[in-house]
Amino acid sequence: MIELNIPGRGVLQLEHLVCDVSGTLSLDGNLPEGLARQLRNLRDRLVIHLITADSHGRQHLIDEQLGITAVRIARGDEGEQKAAFVRSLGAQRVVAIGQGANDASMLKEAALGICVLSREGICVEALLAADLVVPDIFAALELMEKPMRIVASLRR
Repeated sequence: MIELNIPGRGVLQLEHLVCDVSGTLSLDGNLPEGLARQLRNLRDRLVIHLITADSHGRQHLIDEQLGITAVRIARGDEGEQKAAFVRSLGAQRVVAIGQGANDASMLKEAALGICVLSREGICVEALLAADLVVPDIFAALELMEKPMRIVASLRR
């Protein structure tokens, strides 16, 4: 668990990391080098969940690379499916990371929503739903390793 005491916001006790895959973790269905290692390093603090519509049909390969079986969502109302998954974990204990239109609801629902800039682009709806915006997935995951950066950005 990661516990954050954010002045003006309160205490967050984060137990789950929910990551979108396409555009957030992967580009064109491929993981960037070093990402698997960075995710593995977080497993002692957070339960890691992947959630995807499997846009590129390569999720089975990503699952193998990361040793995590992603939750597959059905086509249609994808944003609500992702938000419902976050709620099922206890939204107040979730940090969510995404960048697409179908990520906006889960970013808003989670205790902490992080939007990543992506070579695929970023949906304005996701940007506005997030608590933080970072340049890439590596920066987002680094915040989990150095959580005082989150406090510094969100304190009021």
